Amino acid sequence: MNNIGVIGGNGYTICSGSFDNTIRIWDIETAKQFNVFKGHLSYVNDVKYGSNELLNTILSGSRDKSVRLWDTRSGEQIQIFNKHKKEVSSVEYSPLIIKNSKFGGNSNVICSGAWDNAIRFWDIRSNKKELHMIKYHRKYNGMLCLKFIVLKKKETKNVTYNLNFCCGSSHGDIRIWE
Repeated sequence: MNNIGVIGGNGYTICSGSFDNTIRIWDIETAKQFNVFKGHLSYVNDVKYGSNELLNTILSGSRDKSVRLWDTRSGEQIQIFNKHKKEVSSVEYSPLIIKNSKFGGNSNVICSGAWDNAIRFWDIRSNKKELHMIKYHRKYNGMLCLKFIVLKKKETKNVTYNLNFCCGSSHGDIRIWE
């Protein structure tokens, strides 16, 4: 069983996470496998291709409670994030950028949701630092999906953008933050 990620890379590949603990990159036209990423110790529940500055990366979350960042060019693991207490069900690249002079400029943010009822935000350039955690009451039984949505607002003559963060729980709730 595979969880299929977004078309990425040069637009001709797709990535998948699998119950065999691997992430694979496939050629869309030929259905041939390009690369296999090994390192997770259990099922890979979610994978995402990076964009912009992180174009050559894949983000993954696993039943092994870890979030991992991979380099698609070398096939190597870049970082591991290990603070979740239960399996990670969803990962997402954030459009947020943190100004961080201590670590040399801007830093990108990723987030992960897990069955420990936590959503964690990570700074990928400051040695695996966790930036923030949202913890839910026990009844939610886990975070299943995460998504950042940019909505266009017209309040004045200038166009502004409103970033919303959404999550869905196994309890059936959808939460939205502005």
